Amino acid sequence: MIISASRRTDIPAFYSEWFFNRIRERFCAVQNPFNPAQVSRISLSPEDVDAMVFWSKNPAPMLPRLEELDKAGYCYYFQFTLNCYPPELEPGLPPLAERVETFLHLSEALGKRRVVWRYDPIIISNHTSYGWHREKFAELCERLSGKTARLMVSPVEYYKKTARNLAPLEKAGYLFDRQAAERPELNSLLADMAAKAQEHGMEIFSCAQERDYSDIGIQPGSCVDGKLINSLWGLDLPVKKDHGQREFCLCTVSRDIGVSDTCLYGCLYCYATRNSQAAIGRHKRHNPNSAMLYEVEPGK
Repeated sequence: MIISASRRTDIPAFYSEWFFNRIRERFCAVQNPFNPAQVSRISLSPEDVDAMVFWSKNPAPMLPRLEELDKAGYCYYFQFTLNCYPPELEPGLPPLAERVETFLHLSEALGKRRVVWRYDPIIISNHTSYGWHREKFAELCERLSGKTARLMVSPVEYYKKTARNLAPLEKAGYLFDRQAAERPELNSLLADMAAKAQEHGMEIFSCAQERDYSDIGIQPGSCVDGKLINSLWGLDLPVKKDHGQREFCLCTVSRDIGVSDTCLYGCLYCYATRNSQAAIGRHKRHNPNSAMLYEVEPGK
């Protein structure tokens, strides 16, 4: 079994104490996101967990305790989202320089193949133009050169909650190009990014895209990647598409132990958070000693 920790929230940034408590107890409890009354007990025993995939924008709180995972014999790698968006889009994140340093320290601890860089999602607006992305991406490539071997990219998807959360910025003067994914300018940007990534020794993959970008040097990829796990640790896990994910997602089957509406970073484009108040409310009911990530209110 592969554990995903987590598509739904940033466990390393906000819930690392809970996570290590669950590792000590060897299990956690997770609600069905479509039926909260249904709760599953998920084993976290090293004998049952083939690998773990962590998703984070700031895994710094976990760094001092990674040795606990190593001593217990867990196999794990990180999907580390790192981009340069203005604070209007990502209001809660630590400064970029601090996050870059965390990335470098994590790479030094685990090796470059176990820290996957996510330059994701790509948002085109009057404040984050194609030229802006070229400049910022090139700067990050320089900083991360030799520290990661793999890169994931994808254009932003404008879900209803995303459009709703971005509306205040639009009233304040932001202009978002909702059709950017269909424009040749995006292909040109991605082609330039692929060339720049290759220049710095990084393989570049797309995430959950209907469009095949292989012709410009970007292969269809998976974030929970069974082939990568097999390669890193010499395993022979079956690589099967997780049909619980989006149609064009190529991720391998995994169990996600996170809960939506619990991340406090407040990124306005986030697909897993309705709004910051929902996340704050659930975080207040978080108990690091509970089997569940947050305590469910009676009757809900």
